[in-house]
Amino acid sequence: MNSENASTFGQIFKSENEIPEEYKIKEIHQKEYLLNGELIQWNGETTAIYSPVYIRTENGLERKLLGSIPNIGVKEAIEILDASVKAYDSGFGEWPTMSVENRIKCMQKFVYLMIKQRDLVIKLLMWEIGKTLPDSTKEFDRTVDYINQTIDALKDLDRESSRFEQAEGTIAQIRRAPLGVVLSMGPFNYPLNEIFTTLIPALIMGNTLLFKLPKHGVLAHYPLLNAFKEAFPKGTVNTLYGKGSEIITPIMESGKVNVLAFIGSSKVANGLKKLHPKVNRLRAILSLDAKNAAIVTKNADLDVAVSECILGALSFNGQRCTALKLIFVQKEIAEEFTQKLSNAVRELKPGLPWEKDVKITPLPEVNKPQYLKECIDDALQKGAKVLNENGGFTDESFVFPAVVFPVNSEMKLYHEEQFGPIIPIVPFENINEPIDYQINASHGMQVSIFSEDAKEVSQLIDSFVNLVSRVNINCQAQRGPDVFPFTGRKDSAEGTLSVFDALRSFSIRSLVAAKATESNKNLLNTIVRDHDSNFLSTDYLF
Repeated sequence: MNSENASTFGQIFKSENEIPEEYKIKEIHQKEYLLNGELIQWNGETTAIYSPVYIRTENGLERKLLGSIPNIGVKEAIEILDASVKAYDSGFGEWPTMSVENRIKCMQKFVYLMIKQRDLVIKLLMWEIGKTLPDSTKEFDRTVDYINQTIDALKDLDRESSRFEQAEGTIAQIRRAPLGVVLSMGPFNYPLNEIFTTLIPALIMGNTLLFKLPKHGVLAHYPLLNAFKEAFPKGTVNTLYGKGSEIITPIMESGKVNVLAFIGSSKVANGLKKLHPKVNRLRAILSLDAKNAAIVTKNADLDVAVSECILGALSFNGQRCTALKLIFVQKEIAEEFTQKLSNAVRELKPGLPWEKDVKITPLPEVNKPQYLKECIDDALQKGAKVLNENGGFTDESFVFPAVVFPVNSEMKLYHEEQFGPIIPIVPFENINEPIDYQINASHGMQVSIFSEDAKEVSQLIDSFVNLVSRVNINCQAQRGPDVFPFTGRKDSAEGTLSVFDALRSFSIRSLVAAKATESNKNLLNTIVRDHDSNFLSTDYLF
């Protein structure tokens, strides 16, 4: 490390008085949780929430205390579950029987109240998970856009259902109905956006919610509790805090959860599903493991490939399920590609989330730096090298990206999802090598192909479309746009999410049918004309 870099890397963490006033944050000691439409005071055990950002003090570096949250127990968890069950009331509750139009009005009120908390939520995302200011801002704004797109999609869906169909002497109206009580559990890396991509469609379709807050990014939801309280009927949304291993087990074992919406590891998801006493009654919408590969052939535009691989592998420090976590490079261009990539990584600015143009920030998971070091050490022992200057440099929660080459199937980095700033590169000779990797992999979310040769790209497209759920051409793997389906094969997902698909995932087609006799036609016309039923209706939403 030269003197200039040593100075930069040695000053990543700052003293309290060096932090700009507009980005300082007061401690939030949360003493309440949302239960049955009320913010219930909590006087029991709490869990301290620390930032990945360290502060320089007289005693050295100290992790910044952000506040604390309730650490509820099994008794309170069951009370919260019962509130959700009661609010659904076997489908007779206020929320599941409410008209689509009125549910939309509730959701619009929630968005209005949510936007009022924008600045605080963005600040909390930076401090809690180390996400940069532009990315934290984008996460909030994208979530608001997602909610509005969901509302529009539901209007379209309802318009399609606002008519009767007739076939073979039977007349029917087909609509979508809620499923019941939804347990929503999300990840720390997108603690607002990814959670809301399941929570919002589940909610707007008439389900009631048990909302388990993520381990990191939990305080970012505190400013929104009142919005949930004010916008929705009592018991529609209830929040869970505490140790998942203690409170989620009895909830699942109760058999009262109808839908599991979970984003995390397949191992945890499988364990949760097995706890349910009647698995056939449990619908699961899951976004799970991913080890998305990029394939850079000798026919690729290397500048494009390097630019997109940097974005794909290192956006938010590589802590994304859609991140590129393994790069296959054809041997003829491996040296040139790795040199360009290493140079590009060297230019990435390390620092704190609010600093201008910063790209690499501290990691929220306490054990992650040690795990990444173990991955790098394992690769080095088995013949790989760290190619880029300062690759793997660690200071407490901060880890600078490492370009590791050549990686092979004997190394942890070939198989394990590192979920952090390491770029493993595998040289290959025959195009079948990365295809064979994907065939044998336990995951199947996405792949990125970099080539300018039409025949080669065509061959790879046809090889991968039945192995993964999305094939990206000359660009990074990603989730968006949100109107596109987001899913995966093998252990990567269960169910499909998008603005359009999620509404279907959290509902079921239900219909009212009758023989097309004059008597029945008159009966149905009377019900529709007098607006006696929320289900049977030909009202057209604008």
